Amino acid sequence: MNPTTEAADAVVAADGAGVAAAAVLHRGGTAADMLLAEVVAHRQAQGRRVRGLLMTYPQPEAGCAGRMVLVDIASGAPFLVSQPMGSGSTACRGDPQGFAQASGVLRAALADAPDLVVVNRFGALEAEGGGFSAELLELLSEGIPVLTAVNERYLPAWQHFSGGAVVLPAERAAVDEWLAGVLARDSGPAAAR
Repeated sequence: MNPTTEAADAVVAADGAGVAAAAVLHRGGTAADMLLAEVVAHRQAQGRRVRGLLMTYPQPEAGCAGRMVLVDIASGAPFLVSQPMGSGSTACRGDPQGFAQASGVLRAALADAPDLVVVNRFGALEAEGGGFSAELLELLSEGIPVLTAVNERYLPAWQHFSGGAVVLPAERAAVDEWLAGVLARDSGPAAAR
């Protein structure tokens, strides 16, 4: 099923509306990355324990040929997750080894049971069962709230993977509303602290 533009712009809750996970819908660019970083900073300022990974682009002027670096929210440790593919390449430039190294941040978050885990993307690697899919499944099974971003082309895979978790428009108000509801429930491991 292809999502329509109207459905993609609205908050969508499917069968898995009770799942403590949401994905911000994005259509490329860095807007979703900036939104996730803004949400993390705001929640941390409120005293919330937020863990996970944010995407950064150290050379924004390089466009899609620039490096992609994941940053550990808790420690600030960087993980290079892109590989140079050349200007004519149409292949995914994501570096599976870089993502494998960064996955340790998500495993540590699972053990830490924070209020929220942010995962930069549910993308091509996760849609194919790789990337951070194992860590995401563990976080979801433990009931730890997860916030990520998903491109429209991977929306059906996200819906299947997450059991129909909420899809939010790339708007701060929608993300804040979802988080207020999820964090107010204090269900799951964070409530045991």
